[in-house]
Formats: sequence, C-alpha cells, structure tokens
Amino acid sequence: MRTFDYIRPASLPEAVAAGQQPDTAYLAAGTNLVDLMKGGVATPARIVDITRLPGLSAIERLPDGGTRVGALVRNSDLAYDAAFAETYPMVAEALLAGASAQLRNAATVGGNLMQRTRCPYFTDAVSPCNKREPGAGCAALGHATRIHAVQGWSEHCIATHPSDFCVPLVALDAVVEIAGPDGERTVPLTAFHHLPGDHPERETALRPGELITALRLPPEAAAFQGNARYLKVRDRTSYAFAVVSAAAALTLDGGTIGRARLAFGGLALKPWRVEEAEAALVGHAPSPEAYAKAAALALDGARPTGEANAFKIELARRVAVRALTLAAAGTPARIPALPASPFGIV
Repeated sequence: MRTFDYIRPASLPEAVAAGQQPDTAYLAAGTNLVDLMKGGVATPARIVDITRLPGLSAIERLPDGGTRVGALVRNSDLAYDAAFAETYPMVAEALLAGASAQLRNAATVGGNLMQRTRCPYFTDAVSPCNKREPGAGCAALGHATRIHAVQGWSEHCIATHPSDFCVPLVALDAVVEIAGPDGERTVPLTAFHHLPGDHPERETALRPGELITALRLPPEAAAFQGNARYLKVRDRTSYAFAVVSAAAALTLDGGTIGRARLAFGGLALKPWRVEEAEAALVGHAPSPEAYAKAAALALDGARPTGEANAFKIELARRVAVRALTLAAAGTPARIPALPASPFGIV
C-alpha cells in the first residue's frame, strides 16, 4: 500500500476544502476503498476521513412525504428502520441481499453509491484496464466474461456495477445530494453513474472535491410499497454479487397496472432502468404475457461480450418476469429469510 496522508476534518466545509487537493480520496467505512488500496488498485496520496462529520447520519421523513437518508447512515440501520422498510420494501430487501451482516453494519449509504466494479481484471493491478489506466486496454475482452456486461458496454470497458442497493433506488427516481467547492447540487441517481463509452475512468458525476451528503427519495416512491420486490440471482446464496438482479414495482388500479418500475443489476456499468418496458405494462392486467412482453423490451439491444455471458440475456428476461410476478402478488409482511433470493421465496 502506498504511504498516504490522513486528514479528519471537523466540518463539511473543511472536508470539501481538503478534498479539492489532487490525488485525494474520501473515506467512510472503507469496505471497498481499503481493499483497493491494499491491492494497489487505488493509490491516493491523502485520505479525508468523513466519518465524524455532523449531520450526515440521519433518516428523515420530509414534509412533502419523501425521505432523506444521510450519506453516513449504515446499510443495516437503514434496512432495519421499520418506517423505511415499510415504505420502500424493495430497497430494504436489496440492502439485506448485499455483502454480509458484518459488512452491512459498517458500510454506508454514500459508500454504496460509490462502489467500484468487481471486475477481476480491474482488481488485478497487473492486468491492463482502461478504468485504472486510460489507454492501457481492456484485459476482459476476449477472456473470462461470464459476469460482464450485456448492456451499455464499449470496446474500452465491459465491467458491471456491483451494487444491489442502487437498483431499486434507480427504479424509484432517487436523487443524490452533493456538496463541493461550488456549493450544493443534486443529481438524479439515473445520471450519477456513467457508462464506459470512450472514458471508462470517468465513473460518476462527481466533480473534483465533491462528496455525497445524502440520498433523497421523492414522495411518489411510497406509492409502490404494496407491490414491490427485489430479486437477485447469484452463484451462492450469501455474500455474492449479482449475476443478474431486478427491482420491480407496480401500482394496481381496478385490476390493471397503473404505474410500473423495472430496473436491473449485473447487466451494465450502472443500474439499468428500462422506461420503455415500464410503459408497456401500464394499462394492462397483471399477467405472464404482459411481463414477458416487458421483459423482452427491457433486453432489446442487449449484446453479450462473449459466449460465456450470452446466457445473461435470457436469464435477465426470466428474472424480470419472476420479479414482476412477485411484485404483483404483493409485498410480504416480512422480508424472506434469504432476502432477494429465489430460494428464499415460497
């Protein structure tokens, strides 16, 4: 690990000022950053520890009916907050499907949004990777691509985004609150993570010196609480990243679908929401045929990055149909023993 300077600011303005220095990284729980530093993948010259900053650890119900979640709220605290889990059940289900109980007790909301890909070529510091070193090439292309992208990828990067949490948040139109040298601003979560294009090193909408202060869910998100599920298919039933996941939510009105939300994880370098598929469900009765049509639209244009991950396209269609079926059946009173897993759903 590279030697670095350690700074622990006492206020948000102090943190932003420290973060403006070149080659600086913000540290919260460090569940991703520290691993990357140990492996020589991330090599910041200075660390700004934001864990003691005031005002970033609250879960607030807003006057307009929305919810604001501070960036330093722990994943487990958010998942087990009774009011939050009741209002946004698929978000709680996604949180409990991620990592292990020990990591959820440490990991933060802001850190979850800032997770970097788990592509093995990215985390191997000796493999060529355009995310680590622009212009170096992509070692994944033509090699082991089973877990890699089938949507939104480019010849410069075929990695996927690892977060469970972000998938239902994208479906619910979450907004990221950001503080930086130029003041405060907000970015829709759908626009926060970047697809690789020609510059896979540009991972998020954050500018130099900026940090996440909170996540905000709009009032409309609560309308889906009665029919919302998160489904995750993974290689083992705990402590594994999604091969494919889906967040599905509906409102039902007189036997027809009034509104729909559908987003995927494991398909692209950002959570993949498909509004065309959502629109195709509106006005139709909940049915396998309607779900299959929406799933086909959702995967229209998907392309495998090799023979090894062509299966993900059909798998994603089936996961979407299953997630929509479960959502239409209604949100369970309790999250299953194996949250988000098809093996934990009766």
